[in-house]
Amino acid sequence: MGSEVFYRKWRPQTLSEVLGQEPVTQTLRHAVEGGKIAHAYLFCGPRGTGKTSTARILAKAANCPNQAGGEPCNACDMCRSITEGRALDVIEIDAASNRGIDEIRSLREKANYAPSLARYKVYIIDEVHMLTEAACNALLKTLEEPPGHVIFVLATTEAHKVIATIVSRCQRFNFHRLRQTEIMDKLKLICEKEGIHIEPDSLRLIARAATGSLRDAENILQQMIAYYGNQIELDQVQSELGIGRDSRVRQLARCVVSRDVAAGLKVINSLNSDGVDLRQFNLGLVEYLRGLLLAKSRCEEALDVTSEDLAEMASLATNATLDYLLKAVKSFSSIDFRSDNYSALSLELALLSCALSPPTGQEQLITTKPSEVADATEITESLEEAGVPVALDSSEIPSEVPVALDSTEVPSEEISQNIDYLRSRWREFIKSLRGEGSSGNLDAFLRSACDPVALEDDTLVLGFYYSFHKEKIEDAKYRHLVEKKLKEVFGRPYKIRCILVDYKREAPSQARTQNPVIKAALEMGARISEEEL
Repeated sequence: MGSEVFYRKWRPQTLSEVLGQEPVTQTLRHAVEGGKIAHAYLFCGPRGTGKTSTARILAKAANCPNQAGGEPCNACDMCRSITEGRALDVIEIDAASNRGIDEIRSLREKANYAPSLARYKVYIIDEVHMLTEAACNALLKTLEEPPGHVIFVLATTEAHKVIATIVSRCQRFNFHRLRQTEIMDKLKLICEKEGIHIEPDSLRLIARAATGSLRDAENILQQMIAYYGNQIELDQVQSELGIGRDSRVRQLARCVVSRDVAAGLKVINSLNSDGVDLRQFNLGLVEYLRGLLLAKSRCEEALDVTSEDLAEMASLATNATLDYLLKAVKSFSSIDFRSDNYSALSLELALLSCALSPPTGQEQLITTKPSEVADATEITESLEEAGVPVALDSSEIPSEVPVALDSTEVPSEEISQNIDYLRSRWREFIKSLRGEGSSGNLDAFLRSACDPVALEDDTLVLGFYYSFHKEKIEDAKYRHLVEKKLKEVFGRPYKIRCILVDYKREAPSQARTQNPVIKAALEMGARISEEEL
């Protein structure tokens, strides 16, 4: 095995060999075959997705005297010289280190000279967004009136930073992250050619860790070979990537779905204690939560998992709503470990953010099948005594067992609502008021300024701590908006009555101390110092 790095040694040499970018490569093949090559291209996309490799292949195809079907022959002197990086007419420029106006002025001057051997002189400018403003303006002049023998290929990982005038003068192609299966297939081919023995599960872990970048995956594989030789075991890959064998991704995902804070914190703490790479773990968790979201949305074909894993994910997804799974994906995917030195706190906060969010009406229903319990009637009565509504699968319910309708079918007037229920969804109600009012800040007059203190028939009593906020809400126009929004959120018409109360309350409400999340925290030794308003 040579010393050349894999991503160079196994770089694609034809457009058909470029992985995962078929819309781009097919268009370029047609352009070359039809003799309709543009004077400037802009390749945009994440690192390691084939932008520079495609640019080199395009340079070969445009200059190859034997090209067929838009592909280079890779056998002529011109193709070999470009492949080996010694072609004088193919110039690669790293804009990150050659970003000034002097370098671009030099490029403009040299571009006017005819190619020495090739048909086209090809300039490949990598990370073009790094050019200074003056350099961009200098390049723009050349792009406006390019010599007929010049082709520009601009590549960037941050297309939004390229000035619009340059973008408008290029044919733009977007490169996308590669799928895990595509990366695995390429790694498998490399291993076969290099005599590397590695399990498919190991390749899957490497492909997942690369997050869509083939170059990153090839570098990880070569690093594994450098450490362990030609025989690589699964536990070695897991160890190097910081991934545990004990499936704690699924454990934590189950805790997130079930809102089990205590168990979730224990899983996170075990990760930290075992020295697991939290960034890699979180990547796996986000991927799994995304899978639950897709399974819940019945988009199973978009998942790259086994049938057994899919069945498990579909079963788990039934225990959460789409909104909750979406919130979970957003919470964990927004973690930036670069800013907190890989602290477990970010994972803990994301878990709490999900678990403490107000449950929706659908989440408050517990679905069960009588065939799975000894006495469905007894279980139903026990749950109803505890104040928990129960939905039973009507296809398996004996005729004598009363059936609760699914939450989507229950008329809002029939849902039992008391002051504790209103308090549990009060934050959700406050958020719904954002943008309301003449100044769009009606929510500000209620947030941290009052609390629902009692429910008298259809009148909600709001306890305010300051007369200023109380008087604002008692104003007819604000009162009307609040009552209107109460009906929208809770599905029932409520009148409001405003009173002044003491700011400090003696003890936390019973509803909050009975909250399963808070109760779990109390059992772990936490204490309530004061309630958030």
